[in-house]
Amino acid sequence: MADPKGFLTTGREVAKTRPVSERVKDYNEVYVPGSLLPIISKQAGRCMDCGIPFCHNGCPLGNLIPEWNDYAYRDDWQAASERLHATNNFPEFTGRLCPAPCEAACVLGINQPAVTIKNVEVTIIDKAWESGDVTPQPPERLSGKTVAVIGSGPAGLAAAQQLTRAGHTVAVYERADRVGGLLRYGIPEFKMEKRHINRRIEQMRAEGTKFRTGVEIGRDIDAAKLRRRYDAVVVAAGATTARDLPVPGRELKGIHQAMEYLPLANKVQEGDYVTAPISAEGKHVVVIGGGDTGADCVGTAHRQGAASVTQLEIMPRPTDERPAHQPWPTFPMTYKVTSAHEEGGERVYAVSTTHFEGDEDGNVQFLHLVEVEFKDGKFERKPGSERRIPAQLVTLAMGFTGTDRENGLVEQFGLELDERGNIARDADFATNVDGVFVAGDAGRGQSLIVWAIAEGRSAARGVDRYLSGSSALPAPIRPTDRALTV
Repeated sequence: MADPKGFLTTGREVAKTRPVSERVKDYNEVYVPGSLLPIISKQAGRCMDCGIPFCHNGCPLGNLIPEWNDYAYRDDWQAASERLHATNNFPEFTGRLCPAPCEAACVLGINQPAVTIKNVEVTIIDKAWESGDVTPQPPERLSGKTVAVIGSGPAGLAAAQQLTRAGHTVAVYERADRVGGLLRYGIPEFKMEKRHINRRIEQMRAEGTKFRTGVEIGRDIDAAKLRRRYDAVVVAAGATTARDLPVPGRELKGIHQAMEYLPLANKVQEGDYVTAPISAEGKHVVVIGGGDTGADCVGTAHRQGAASVTQLEIMPRPTDERPAHQPWPTFPMTYKVTSAHEEGGERVYAVSTTHFEGDEDGNVQFLHLVEVEFKDGKFERKPGSERRIPAQLVTLAMGFTGTDRENGLVEQFGLELDERGNIARDADFATNVDGVFVAGDAGRGQSLIVWAIAEGRSAARGVDRYLSGSSALPAPIRPTDRALTV
């Protein structure tokens, strides 16, 4: 193990963030550059190298966490990078964006603060890039088989890289103008600078993966024709159908889905716009939805100069400590303060929107809400608790309900859906259509980045077996596997 007494002598210390007054003026990542390196070896030394490392159960990728913690503690960064990449194609993504179910499952977390697994992970990969240890890994020989991957989010990229390295000729189709899916246009720059995506794409290009941007399968290319063109197809189109809020006044101007609002802010950082076409500047902003996407809207609104920011959540405020009914090693629903919440704004829990109120020009001006409580499996309004709050820009961040059905992809392929509206698949991630596989949120439903990468890796094995008869590629999860929760 790393340091036999590390967890006894060293307390948990996490990455330092830049002052709020500084970081809300730009879109750079919120963390102080280089702040982890002086402390991270000791933090890695807190890992106990448990007989049964439950962090493996918390992480669907099966990351070899005790092993690369040991290498990081000993400053053997090259070996740490090799162990990290053995299970994860893109640790710089997960190290910045994953909510770390591995830390929730850390054995040390039973009675102490868990090991800072995410911080160790991101330090290892950042050092690997800096030292030139991350290099292209082109295949030794080509199989002569071709694969189309639809979608360039984490699932699609992981599947494409695995299949390319297995020797297949892979083309990734992305309907947006740049590669990355939600990593590119859903995640704000202050959470992950897009240079991290760009250099991975360059690595993948050097390995042989081809990218086709601005092409939407179902609209620009008929899905059935695409299937005939390639030996296999992986659908990794995500679950992009956003949940709406059908209340009176929804048609007013100034009410947008989060994924209408966030990409425009990212396009400003890409240089496409000087200012975002939908901006919070000088406006009273209301974000409906208390999850990570809602927090992304909050942080973006702060940087655009909102007059006020209010985030609404229909559920009651979570507890600060792990609830008794969510025991270790499950992922607990506790009160979380993200970097965006540190920057200001108000969070209101246990409320529901009743309707919107606009001005004479059809612009939203107020949001009417009511307090609710959850009883007998449904939300009940509290009489006399109605009130209105100013709202000149409203973003809906209430999650997603399934893959896009409007572009024709599902129908043109003839894909069957499961009872939850996701694309159905078998144990090899294969759909009902011969040669068509599905990975990521399109088959699992809205989930975490680690699950998306794990799905991409597992689906790649299914495709490789279909094309080659056997496969040496890893498959960390099955389609039916679920997160370690109560």
